Amino acid sequence: MEITAEMIKELRAATSAGMLDCRKALQEADGDFQKAVDYLREKGMATAAKRADRDASNGTVELYSHGGGRVGVMVEVNCETDFVARSEQFRSLAHEIALQIAANAPKYVKAEDIPATELEHEAEIARARAKEEGKPDKMMDKIVEGRLEKFKDEVTLLRQAYIRDENLTIEKLVMQNVAAIGENVIIRRFQRWELGEGTNQE
Repeated sequence: MEITAEMIKELRAATSAGMLDCRKALQEADGDFQKAVDYLREKGMATAAKRADRDASNGTVELYSHGGGRVGVMVEVNCETDFVARSEQFRSLAHEIALQIAANAPKYVKAEDIPATELEHEAEIARARAKEEGKPDKMMDKIVEGRLEKFKDEVTLLRQAYIRDENLTIEKLVMQNVAAIGENVIIRRFQRWELGEGTNQE
């Protein structure tokens, strides 16, 4: 299939990849737009993974207030250089991450941050629930494991589905930006406050 300049332009607009990369992706995908996007994403992920061990000590602290001041979020997102820290793409990513935290209220950045005691507690709840539902004993471990993974998806920012695209996790969103920006990007820490939380309401 002939790869036209129009097809390359369209793919470039959708992925922010370079012209030559877009042409190669379309050739590899035999002109199939979606396959070409997937090809570029995978290529980007591989590049991003290589950058993951590079030092990221620049960045921004993004502040976001939602619902007329009912929810407040502060998130620190790091990158390697001050130049990237000031770029629109990086700032936009930091803002999207703050929106995600406001909307989905994660408790941890990554799954490894969840305390073992909390995971044990969740496993006990999952086991008790499975027993209550009359699930067979031989299936118990598998059921508990499945529910624990679901719990991690809910409370971990990087594992949450992106609010603007359910097919994308926050980790993949960050990886895509790493591939486009060309620098390591790390979500260092965040804090989320909700009006009235922690007060004793009778």
